[in-house]
Amino acid sequence: MNSNGKQHGLDRYAFEKTRSILRLFRNGSKRVPQGRTPGKVKVAFIHGEKRLGSGIRTGAAQINRLMVSALNERRVLVRNFYPRVQLFDTPAHIKGIANILFFYSLLEHKNEMLKYDVIQGTTYTPLPFLTFDVPVVCHFGSTARGYLASTPRTSELPPHERAVYKEFVRLGVIPEFDYKTLRPIEDVADIEAVAAQRAAACVATSAKVRDELIAAGARPERIWLIHNAIEDYWFYPPRETAPQQPHLVFLGRLGNDVFTLKLKGLSRLVNFYNAFPETPKTTVCMTTNRKLKEWLRVAFPLHYMYVNLRKDLIPGALAPLRGSILFLSSRYEGFSLSLIEGMSQGLVPVAFPVGVAEEIIRDGENGFLVSSTEEAIARTGLLLADDARRLEMARAAQQTAAQFRAERIAEDLERLYLELKRERQEQRDRIPCEAN
Repeated sequence: MNSNGKQHGLDRYAFEKTRSILRLFRNGSKRVPQGRTPGKVKVAFIHGEKRLGSGIRTGAAQINRLMVSALNERRVLVRNFYPRVQLFDTPAHIKGIANILFFYSLLEHKNEMLKYDVIQGTTYTPLPFLTFDVPVVCHFGSTARGYLASTPRTSELPPHERAVYKEFVRLGVIPEFDYKTLRPIEDVADIEAVAAQRAAACVATSAKVRDELIAAGARPERIWLIHNAIEDYWFYPPRETAPQQPHLVFLGRLGNDVFTLKLKGLSRLVNFYNAFPETPKTTVCMTTNRKLKEWLRVAFPLHYMYVNLRKDLIPGALAPLRGSILFLSSRYEGFSLSLIEGMSQGLVPVAFPVGVAEEIIRDGENGFLVSSTEEAIARTGLLLADDARRLEMARAAQQTAAQFRAERIAEDLERLYLELKRERQEQRDRIPCEAN
């Protein structure tokens, strides 16, 4: 990857903090009220991007589209707003600032957007509207601070993982072991904290994200924990298939640059695959790094690979692998759609405790939580040696995934919007009384 590719990766990572979206937990977070309050609410929905250049939706774009569709079915009027003006050729060290300023171009729509009951955007994207009286919802599928805290320098990795990145540099898959500066992501992390502190409400997609927002200064009582959801095509039509030889499966985005590859745990995945030379492997991944794709295709025996497969075609590719092992190698996830998507097809997760994994994986019942690649290898060996247990856990994983349907996120979001609308009206009603 050339220097432009590296800079693009850094730009995307800073810009990525404009994206990615549980249900209520404890520690003072606001409880989602039960029962639906009738009535309409109008929401101005801010989007950072429509699609990747290849036409593949990012996780955040996917969630946003799903939310809008499900909310419309519940009589919530949603209008999408996209910023138009982007700064080009910005020096790498101020990419974060450039992406933050990008959303100020939405002020050209100010008069329209302020007519809505609620303004919602991913993480800091509603920043320009925090000074107005329309309540702002900041939707956190992850946090930049979480990314930074979870991604080590290559020199800090175990020797067997460092070796993977040394090989990638030698082959030109990546140009360097580490970004020369993380300032763009740090800038985004700082502005996310400001947005979280000042928003009328924050949506957190997992208990981990909630805790990160509290650490950033957000008021716990203004944080709503609302799970992400996956599309109905993961569940319909039913895809019952006869059990076959289990595969090791990776599902998710790998990225293109060294920071993202470490974040997604690619070196963990490589060592995990290498531990089972006689077991078939299936990789369903997103990356536009051509050299990485070429390396992955030939790196492992018995390896089947789908790269940048259209999202609605993935269930058909995974359904025949029911009872296989899904390895979640990430060092950080805000939620992890890939975990839920894989479980919906009867894959048994062996996962590090990232995103929502700790909240839904019941160790030994519907998957395993692990703290090291060595532990993941040991747990996987047990599953491969016990077909009955593996298939029983596959059924339990599917049952767990069934709770993450689109109507649930829409119901919880509607309750949030209606409460914010009610609070705003009560505040307006108090003003004339106080004036008298």
